[in-house]
Amino acid sequence: MMSTQTKKYNPVKYYFIADPSFWPIVGTIGIFCTVIGLVQILHGGAAGPYIMAGGILILLTTMFGWFGAVIKESLSGLHSHQMDKTYRWGMMWFIVSEVALFGVFFLALFYTRLFGVTELSGDPFEFVKALDMYKGGATHQYLWPNFQGVWPLLTNPNPELFKGPEAVIPTWGIPALNTLILLSSAVTVTWAHWGFKKGNRKQIIIGLILTILLGAIFEGFQAHEYIEAYTELGLKLSSGIYGTTFFTLTGLHAAHVSIGVIMLTVILFRCLKGHFLPEHHFAFEAVSWYWHFVDVVWLFLFVFVYWL
Repeated sequence: MMSTQTKKYNPVKYYFIADPSFWPIVGTIGIFCTVIGLVQILHGGAAGPYIMAGGILILLTTMFGWFGAVIKESLSGLHSHQMDKTYRWGMMWFIVSEVALFGVFFLALFYTRLFGVTELSGDPFEFVKALDMYKGGATHQYLWPNFQGVWPLLTNPNPELFKGPEAVIPTWGIPALNTLILLSSAVTVTWAHWGFKKGNRKQIIIGLILTILLGAIFEGFQAHEYIEAYTELGLKLSSGIYGTTFFTLTGLHAAHVSIGVIMLTVILFRCLKGHFLPEHHFAFEAVSWYWHFVDVVWLFLFVFVYWL
């Protein structure tokens, strides 16, 4: 049996309305402190690490408390069909907002590569000229006549102000291995989902454990890559626009993988406690949607940050 529950899932027909909650306000405070702390760190503020750590702690407390309240509602049989639809729409729009978040940073990368760098080098792409967006090479001619816009940008227009990296992360090293790892994790989490469909508890647990392990291995390789970039390649957040876009995109993705691993771990423990039934397991589905989104984002990162 997949669940320790003996009675069949029979959702109530009325629309359950949750009690007013203070968790949204607490979570907002946590996000605010995290962002302010990060800004302070980037500007060398001494209090930045403490403010950011406090913000992250508040966010974790919010997740634990808020998700715990929803779990209690679900186990109490308060979630109707309409509530299930509400959660599905909510998770869908959350993922849409995540697409927009990553889309902004990818657009910044594309704009930098296609317009910013080519403008400074005085050698724009042909389609940029066709769009009539190229205003001439005056900046290149008078300020940085020796600058060449070759991506990845190892030599910045003003290397005295922003020293470029000595080299970049090889595409077919850790990035390619991490791609294989995340694609494998997509297979294992899908296999676990099939276990829910068949009511196979053992398959669910093994699939979740494998997915969590693969996610943790991915993060380990990512940390090793960052250490190598800082200590051996001179690739840092301060290494001009290439370093900024590299660490912003890959770091944001790594944070999402960490959150996904935490959520998968929570789902694993809930499975061990018998919280789910074959016809009632949207919590797992929501996490699997999120995990597949993280996998797809990584494919874009591998292609446009590491490869091309």
